[in-house]
Amino acid sequence: MTFLGMPLAHAPRGVGHLRGDEPFPRAARTALANPQLRRNVQHATTTIRGKSGRVIAELPDWQDLRAAGSALKAYTMANLPRLLEQLEAKVTEAGGVVHWAADAAEANRIVTGLVRATGEQRVLKIKSMATQEIGLNEALADAGITPVETDLAELIVQLGDDKPSHILVPAIHRNRSEIREIFLRAMPGVDPALTDDPPVLAAAARRYLRETFLTTKVAVSGANFGIAETGTLTVVESEGNGRMCLTLPDTLITVMGIEKVVPTWQDLEVFLQLLPRASTGERMNPYTSMWQGVTPGDGPQSFHLVLLDNGRSAVLADEVGRSALHCIRCSACLNVCPVYERTGGHAYGSVYPGPIGAVLSPQLTGVEDNASLPYASSLCGACFDACPVKIDIPSILVHLRNQVPHPAAEKAVMAAAAYTMDRPRLYARAQRAAKFTKLVGKRGRGLPPPLNGWSAARDLPTPPPESFRDWWRSR
Repeated sequence: MTFLGMPLAHAPRGVGHLRGDEPFPRAARTALANPQLRRNVQHATTTIRGKSGRVIAELPDWQDLRAAGSALKAYTMANLPRLLEQLEAKVTEAGGVVHWAADAAEANRIVTGLVRATGEQRVLKIKSMATQEIGLNEALADAGITPVETDLAELIVQLGDDKPSHILVPAIHRNRSEIREIFLRAMPGVDPALTDDPPVLAAAARRYLRETFLTTKVAVSGANFGIAETGTLTVVESEGNGRMCLTLPDTLITVMGIEKVVPTWQDLEVFLQLLPRASTGERMNPYTSMWQGVTPGDGPQSFHLVLLDNGRSAVLADEVGRSALHCIRCSACLNVCPVYERTGGHAYGSVYPGPIGAVLSPQLTGVEDNASLPYASSLCGACFDACPVKIDIPSILVHLRNQVPHPAAEKAVMAAAAYTMDRPRLYARAQRAAKFTKLVGKRGRGLPPPLNGWSAARDLPTPPPESFRDWWRSR
């Protein structure tokens, strides 16, 4: 099977902000040592989780909607080449220009070149996971172009010289006192008497951004959905900054992951019910903006759509892991995850943190480059229950753990265990021999070197005096 002219199994892997500087276990220890971070994240995720649960409970057909969303995503992945070609044709027909980017480097070159062609040196940015993924802000800055984030949380991250830590709420790791300090330190023209009252902080950001909205002629956006049937692009948001970016500039450049396409206009109905409830706990998004190519005299007069692969074709080649591409970036899995709640997003080292990041990032980069992330989970299954499109994240995690490079000794031990468990008589003898592990272990719980690495984080169960097989035989 081929896609975009190349065999899926040999598609290029993703580059950009998908790998951490250190493995998850080491980064998680640093995060766990920060009590303020844990309090901030726990408070925010608990609040979002409660609000989301209440509005989901209002819908008697929520499970039917989840099933419909899952089926639509499966259909889309099975027909992705055709749907993308249809989307390209419709966007072109409406006066837009479509560009194909194999990886982050190519996408950055395309966007930077388009901005340079306008002669502008400043661009408006709408919150976008795709542009975060490819490191577009850094690429623009290297080219002498100033990106200005207009989403409040993204603006906080940008002014604080920080990194996003949540898919939906990038500054979730900051409390309002910390945000006030960032504004006082980095926001031009801010009132020195600024308080940490949320409406006051929002008003300060609004004043700072207003002049930028009115004088910047180029904007860069992501897209929540791209409708193949009509060539319509969709962005949903809560603040109105996206609407400003999509209507005021002369040039609009949209970077969209190829998995964001949906087949028809009617299909959007399902996702616009699932997304706001699962993400922000709202019945509908305050702002749902849609645009189609160029309309003379109304809105941007130059529109470019950059379709981004960056490892997605390689994910599509994995029959088990490809369902990670169903993700609609709602962040519901993060808000219920006990691991994310304690470590925050930075420990994952990727722009995609939490359970979905633990499966998506390794697949985009290649599992060997993100080998620790599939283990950043207790496999409790809460993420599967919360996902509005029913991505079976626990199963994908186990699948990816099997692909992680393992030491030779571990492979040998697991092969021996599999051989033993496949032979009933040998297994029964092994059970009887297991009674003697209490002699080599620490009170029956630990193991001596070189096996103590396994028992450093878990207890070795103490064998019962009588096995189930012996109990059954005696009765």
